[in-house]
Amino acid sequence: MPLDRDHVLRTAAALLTRKSTATMDEVAKAAGISRATLHRHFAGRDALVRALEALGIAECEGALERARLDEGPATEGVRRLVREIEPAAGLLAFLYSENQLFEGDGQNAGWERIDARVTALFRRGQDAGEFRIDLSPAWLTEALYGLLAAGAWSVLDGKVARNDFTFMIAELLLGGALRREES
Repeated sequence: MPLDRDHVLRTAAALLTRKSTATMDEVAKAAGISRATLHRHFAGRDALVRALEALGIAECEGALERARLDEGPATEGVRRLVREIEPAAGLLAFLYSENQLFEGDGQNAGWERIDARVTALFRRGQDAGEFRIDLSPAWLTEALYGLLAAGAWSVLDGKVARNDFTFMIAELLLGGALRREES
């Protein structure tokens, strides 16, 4: 029977989101395969994390498409993006804290594409007068990533209801990002 790679990756993502220090043995057990089978497909933790990175990038790019960032006000684009990315937030939280992804020859081109699209959303919002111009689009992008990770960890820890994820993240970010009328 062929290995269901997607099942293994999603199982690994779920486990590593809950326990970032999980061993390859624990990943194999959670996926219902032997450690040897896991190692035949992923030579080690680094290879597994890189495969999870590719899955995370694919999940983000899919969420970006579904969020239709170029339609309507930028604030609504942010809300749609948070809603669409929520199912992958746990995986993204794990990846966000995985230092090995930020070492070496540079950032994965997939993350660069994602950053560019999210940053363009915030820039569009600034150009339209929706967002403050004293906060750079790059900073707003990083703030969004941090809130997504924190939200995922809070849901996982039972501190926040999953149904509140989108509202809390979007409202906190937008509450600080929205341009205020001059008094």
